[in-house]
Amino acid sequence: MTPFRKSAVRLTPAAARRQGDTTRLAMQVLGKEAAISFMNAPNDKLGGRPIDLVIKSEAGRALVEGALAEIQYPEVVPVKE
Repeated sequence: MTPFRKSAVRLTPAAARRQGDTTRLAMQVLGKEAAISFMNAPNDKLGGRPIDLVIKSEAGRALVEGALAEIQYPEVVPVKE
């Protein structure tokens, strides 16, 4: 039996909701395997791992969802330089 770890960081309900919603969106846009990779890999353009940005704040969620929109609709979303 695995002992209970009190040191594990628990997400707030809002952070957990952002994480779940944005991960589902990534899976719709990229497919399961690519979404897992996208959400967990460091992204220089975003300034960190997308999953961490989403958990941290609504602003992070907006940034990551904007990147997903650019991937899904490249002809509609203007490219930022």
